[in-house]
Amino acid sequence: MNINELAIWLINLPRDVARRTAMESQLSQMGLNWHLFEAIDGAERRTELLAQTDEAAYRRNMGSTLLPGHMGVYASHLAVWEALVASEHEIALILEDDVVFHDDFPEALQAALDTRDEWDLIRFNAIRAKMPVPNGRIGRYQINAYIGPFTGNAAYLIKREVAARLLPGMRRQDRALDHEFNRFDVHHYRLRGLEPFASHPDDGNLSTINGEGFSRVRKFKWYKRLPHYRLKLANYARRFAYLLRSGALPGHTRQLAPGATGAAQNAPRSKSAG
Repeated sequence: MNINELAIWLINLPRDVARRTAMESQLSQMGLNWHLFEAIDGAERRTELLAQTDEAAYRRNMGSTLLPGHMGVYASHLAVWEALVASEHEIALILEDDVVFHDDFPEALQAALDTRDEWDLIRFNAIRAKMPVPNGRIGRYQINAYIGPFTGNAAYLIKREVAARLLPGMRRQDRALDHEFNRFDVHHYRLRGLEPFASHPDDGNLSTINGEGFSRVRKFKWYKRLPHYRLKLANYARRFAYLLRSGALPGHTRQLAPGATGAAQNAPRSKSAG
């Protein structure tokens, strides 16, 4: 599989024209074919999305209040997954609209495709990526699993069959999306990162979810965040145990040959934006 055979969806709110324009310019320069996917507005659809959310569990798990934007981004990614499942594509690249691509992004993307038997969902940037565990190399890139928190949803590849399998267990939101992704020990899938990361998120400190400088975020006082802290500590142990059981530990840096993970496949491109 090569990068021209990918389904590529860019998640964007219609009102965020400047972000869309910046992404269009970058994607065009890389020669990538992509489709626009209209993001779900959490504020406009708040009542509907609340019915799909366990707000009490969210507050307990996250140690902060639930914002409409958190519901919107969660629902938007799941909606893109549904579009992938309904398509004939084997793999899709999912993008948020605040990505800055590095010069080597097409190279990194191809490296991930060449080693697609090594992962189920693989990220090309992160907000946090703690305690990486090497699971192989291809050229200058290393495929890592993570014992610590691995957050950020701005650019990742996911397989269609994985999206189909994970969707039913993610319908009801009780934490932020990237924290749900991190529960690979619960959902039983291989979450990986390709480092050095070939892109990074940059919202200009003006997030459509969290506001300017995270001004909308309301974290609870420390003693009300104790359930959140306990969960964070427990998650380290759960992730470690799962990676150990699944053979991802101890880490290794075996060299993965390009093309060694399967024959190229020619999936037809989707003609729909979602």
